[in-house]
Amino acid sequence: MEQARILVVDDEESLCEILKFNLTQAGYNVDTANSAEEALTMNVAGYDLLLLDVMMGDISGFQMAAILKKSRNTANIPIIFCTAKDTEDDILKGLDLGADDYISKPFSVKEIVARVKTILRRSNATPADKSKENVLHFDTLTIDLVSKKASILGNGIILTKKEFEILCLLLQNPGKVFSREDLLNRIWSDDVFVTDRTIDVHITRLRKKIIPYDKHIVTRLGYGYCFEE
Repeated sequence: MEQARILVVDDEESLCEILKFNLTQAGYNVDTANSAEEALTMNVAGYDLLLLDVMMGDISGFQMAAILKKSRNTANIPIIFCTAKDTEDDILKGLDLGADDYISKPFSVKEIVARVKTILRRSNATPADKSKENVLHFDTLTIDLVSKKASILGNGIILTKKEFEILCLLLQNPGKVFSREDLLNRIWSDDVFVTDRTIDVHITRLRKKIIPYDKHIVTRLGYGYCFEE
Protein backbone atom coordinates (compact mmCIF):
# COMPACT_ATOMS: atom_id res chain seq x y z
CA MET A 1 0.00 0.00 0.00
CA GLU A 2 1.33 3.45 -0.95
CA GLN A 3 2.41 5.63 1.96
CA ALA A 4 0.18 8.60 2.72
CA ARG A 5 1.96 11.93 2.12
CA ILE A 6 1.82 14.54 4.88
CA LEU A 7 2.99 18.15 4.81
CA VAL A 8 3.88 19.77 8.15
CA VAL A 9 3.85 23.59 8.05
CA ASP A 10 5.24 25.33 11.15
CA ASP A 11 7.76 28.13 11.73
CA GLU A 12 9.38 26.12 14.55
CA GLU A 13 11.98 24.07 12.70
CA SER A 14 12.63 21.78 15.68
CA LEU A 15 8.94 20.95 15.98
CA CYS A 16 8.76 20.20 12.26
CA GLU A 17 11.63 17.75 12.63
CA ILE A 18 10.07 16.06 15.68
CA LEU A 19 6.75 15.62 13.87
CA LYS A 20 8.49 14.45 10.71
CA PHE A 21 10.50 11.84 12.60
CA ASN A 22 7.52 10.43 14.50
CA LEU A 23 5.13 10.44 11.55
CA THR A 24 7.78 8.78 9.39
CA GLN A 25 8.18 6.12 12.08
CA ALA A 26 4.41 5.61 11.91
CA GLY A 27 4.71 4.82 8.20
CA TYR A 28 4.02 8.14 6.49
CA ASN A 29 5.94 10.06 3.85
CA VAL A 30 6.51 13.48 5.43
CA ASP A 31 7.73 16.85 4.12
CA THR A 32 8.05 20.11 6.05
CA ALA A 33 7.81 23.83 5.36
CA ASN A 34 8.63 26.65 7.77
CA SER A 35 6.08 29.12 6.46
CA ALA A 36 2.82 29.22 4.57
CA GLU A 37 4.63 31.10 1.80
CA GLU A 38 7.10 28.23 1.40
CA ALA A 39 4.34 25.61 1.54
CA LEU A 40 2.33 27.35 -1.18
CA THR A 41 5.29 27.06 -3.58
CA MET A 42 5.12 23.27 -3.18
CA ASN A 43 2.71 20.89 -4.93
CA VAL A 44 0.22 20.92 -2.05
CA ALA A 45 -2.32 18.98 -4.12
CA GLY A 46 0.00 15.99 -3.93
CA TYR A 47 -0.43 15.57 -0.17
CA ASP A 48 -3.00 13.47 1.66
CA LEU A 49 -3.06 15.58 4.84
CA LEU A 50 -1.71 18.90 6.13
CA LEU A 51 -0.60 19.80 9.66
CA LEU A 52 -0.73 23.60 9.94
CA ASP A 53 0.43 26.04 12.58
CA VAL A 54 -1.69 29.21 12.79
CA MET A 55 0.72 31.99 13.77
CA MET A 56 3.28 32.17 10.95
CA GLY A 57 4.85 35.08 9.02
CA ASP A 58 2.76 37.19 6.67
CA ILE A 59 0.36 34.39 5.79
CA SER A 60 -1.21 32.66 8.79
CA GLY A 61 -2.33 29.06 8.89
CA PHE A 62 -5.93 30.26 8.79
CA GLN A 63 -5.21 32.29 5.65
CA MET A 64 -3.42 29.37 4.02
CA ALA A 65 -6.33 27.05 4.77
CA ALA A 66 -8.76 29.57 3.25
CA ILE A 67 -6.61 29.74 0.10
CA LEU A 68 -6.50 25.95 -0.21
CA LYS A 69 -10.24 25.53 0.34
CA LYS A 70 -10.94 27.91 -2.56
CA SER A 71 -9.05 25.73 -5.04
CA ARG A 72 -10.70 22.67 -6.52
CA ASN A 73 -7.36 20.84 -6.50
CA THR A 74 -6.77 21.26 -2.76
CA ALA A 75 -10.22 21.83 -1.25
CA ASN A 76 -10.64 18.24 -0.08
CA ILE A 77 -7.23 17.74 1.54
CA PRO A 78 -7.75 17.10 5.28
CA ILE A 79 -6.26 19.81 7.53
CA ILE A 80 -5.26 19.58 11.19
CA PHE A 81 -4.38 22.82 12.95
CA CYS A 82 -1.65 22.44 15.59
CA THR A 83 -1.34 25.73 17.39
CA ALA A 84 -0.98 27.67 20.62
CA LYS A 85 -4.09 29.70 19.72
CA ASP A 86 -6.54 27.75 21.83
CA THR A 87 -9.46 30.03 22.62
CA GLU A 88 -12.95 28.86 21.75
CA ASP A 89 -13.16 31.51 19.02
CA ASP A 90 -9.87 30.31 17.50
CA ILE A 91 -11.05 26.70 17.46
CA LEU A 92 -14.40 27.62 15.94
CA LYS A 93 -12.68 29.74 13.28
CA GLY A 94 -10.39 26.83 12.36
CA LEU A 95 -13.27 24.39 12.09
CA ASP A 96 -15.37 26.90 10.14
CA LEU A 97 -12.55 27.10 7.61
CA GLY A 98 -13.05 23.40 6.98
CA ALA A 99 -10.33 21.94 9.21
CA ASP A 100 -10.82 18.31 10.20
CA ASP A 101 -9.23 18.73 13.64
CA TYR A 102 -7.75 21.39 15.92
CA ILE A 103 -5.04 20.45 18.42
CA SER A 104 -3.73 22.94 20.98
CA LYS A 105 -0.06 23.24 21.92
CA PRO A 106 1.56 21.82 23.91
CA PHE A 107 0.45 18.44 22.61
CA SER A 108 1.57 14.84 22.79
CA VAL A 109 3.24 13.52 19.64
CA LYS A 110 1.35 10.26 20.21
CA GLU A 111 -1.89 12.25 20.12
CA ILE A 112 -0.89 13.81 16.79
CA VAL A 113 -0.09 10.43 15.27
CA ALA A 114 -3.37 8.94 16.54
CA ARG A 115 -5.45 11.79 15.13
CA VAL A 116 -3.62 11.67 11.80
CA LYS A 117 -4.43 7.95 11.54
CA THR A 118 -8.09 8.57 12.35
CA ILE A 119 -8.52 11.36 9.81
CA LEU A 120 -6.68 9.53 7.03
CA ARG A 121 -8.77 6.42 7.66
CA ARG A 122 -11.92 8.53 7.47
CA SER A 123 -10.86 10.40 4.32
CA ASN A 124 -9.90 7.16 2.58
CA ALA A 125 -13.15 5.40 3.41
CA THR A 126 -15.30 4.33 0.47
CA PRO A 127 -18.92 5.51 0.23
CA ALA A 128 -19.98 2.05 1.46
CA ASP A 129 -17.69 2.36 4.49
CA LYS A 130 -19.05 5.80 5.27
CA SER A 131 -22.65 4.60 5.05
CA LYS A 132 -21.82 1.91 7.59
CA GLU A 133 -20.58 4.60 9.98
CA ASN A 134 -24.08 6.06 9.91
CA VAL A 135 -25.69 2.87 11.23
CA LEU A 136 -25.49 1.54 14.80
CA HIS A 137 -26.00 -2.15 15.47
CA PHE A 138 -26.51 -4.24 18.57
CA ASP A 139 -27.50 -7.80 17.67
CA THR A 140 -30.76 -7.32 15.70
CA LEU A 141 -31.30 -3.77 17.01
CA THR A 142 -30.41 -1.26 14.29
CA ILE A 143 -30.28 2.54 14.42
CA ASP A 144 -29.93 4.55 11.19
CA LEU A 145 -28.46 7.94 12.11
CA VAL A 146 -29.30 9.47 8.71
CA SER A 147 -32.94 8.43 8.31
CA LYS A 148 -33.47 8.63 12.10
CA LYS A 149 -35.11 5.20 12.13
CA ALA A 150 -34.77 2.27 14.52
CA SER A 151 -35.69 -1.35 13.95
CA ILE A 152 -35.50 -4.82 15.51
CA LEU A 153 -35.19 -7.77 13.12
CA GLY A 154 -35.99 -5.29 10.35
CA ASN A 155 -39.27 -4.27 11.97
CA GLY A 156 -39.52 -0.52 12.54
CA ILE A 157 -39.80 0.89 16.06
CA ILE A 158 -41.70 4.13 16.58
CA LEU A 159 -39.61 6.35 18.83
CA THR A 160 -40.05 9.98 19.76
CA LYS A 161 -37.19 12.35 18.95
CA LYS A 162 -35.95 12.32 22.55
CA GLU A 163 -36.22 8.53 22.85
CA PHE A 164 -34.26 8.15 19.63
CA GLU A 165 -31.54 10.53 20.86
CA ILE A 166 -31.25 8.77 24.22
CA LEU A 167 -30.93 5.37 22.54
CA CYS A 168 -28.29 6.68 20.12
CA LEU A 169 -26.25 8.23 22.92
CA LEU A 170 -26.31 5.07 25.01
CA LEU A 171 -25.56 2.75 22.06
CA GLN A 172 -22.65 4.92 20.93
CA ASN A 173 -21.12 4.77 24.41
CA PRO A 174 -21.61 1.20 25.70
CA GLY A 175 -20.72 0.80 29.35
CA LYS A 176 -20.53 4.55 29.98
CA VAL A 177 -22.85 5.81 32.72
CA PHE A 178 -24.77 8.99 31.97
CA SER A 179 -26.25 10.85 34.93
CA ARG A 180 -29.67 12.44 34.62
CA GLU A 181 -27.91 15.80 34.46
CA ASP A 182 -25.75 14.54 31.55
CA LEU A 183 -28.83 13.44 29.65
CA LEU A 184 -30.65 16.70 30.36
CA ASN A 185 -27.70 18.73 29.10
CA ARG A 186 -27.20 16.62 25.96
CA ILE A 187 -30.77 15.81 24.95
CA TRP A 188 -32.79 18.66 26.44
CA SER A 189 -30.21 21.43 26.20
CA ASP A 190 -32.68 23.96 24.75
CA ASP A 191 -35.56 23.15 27.10
CA VAL A 192 -35.83 25.05 30.35
CA PHE A 193 -38.55 23.32 32.33
CA VAL A 194 -37.38 19.71 32.42
CA THR A 195 -36.94 17.62 35.59
CA ASP A 196 -35.03 14.47 36.44
CA ARG A 197 -38.36 12.67 36.46
CA THR A 198 -38.69 13.42 32.72
CA ILE A 199 -35.57 11.34 32.10
CA ASP A 200 -36.95 8.40 34.07
CA VAL A 201 -40.24 8.48 32.14
CA HIS A 202 -38.48 8.50 28.78
CA ILE A 203 -36.18 5.64 29.80
CA THR A 204 -39.19 3.58 30.92
CA ARG A 205 -41.00 4.18 27.63
CA LEU A 206 -37.86 3.45 25.62
CA ARG A 207 -37.31 0.14 27.40
CA LYS A 208 -40.84 -0.98 26.55
CA LYS A 209 -40.31 -0.17 22.87
CA ILE A 210 -37.03 -2.08 22.45
CA ILE A 211 -37.97 -5.39 24.11
CA PRO A 212 -36.07 -7.79 24.29
CA TYR A 213 -33.17 -5.32 24.51
CA ASP A 214 -34.76 -3.36 27.36
CA LYS A 215 -32.60 -5.18 29.92
CA HIS A 216 -29.46 -3.74 28.31
CA ILE A 217 -30.40 -0.23 29.44
CA VAL A 218 -29.20 -0.56 33.02
CA THR A 219 -29.89 1.74 35.96
CA ARG A 220 -26.87 2.52 38.14
CA LEU A 221 -28.49 3.63 41.38
CA GLY A 222 -27.23 7.02 42.44
CA TYR A 223 -25.34 7.50 39.15
CA GLY A 224 -27.59 7.21 36.11
CA TYR A 225 -28.07 4.98 33.09
CA CYS A 226 -25.87 3.01 30.72
CA PHE A 227 -26.13 0.47 27.89
CA GLU A 228 -24.51 -2.84 28.76
CA GLU A 229 -23.69 -5.26 25.97
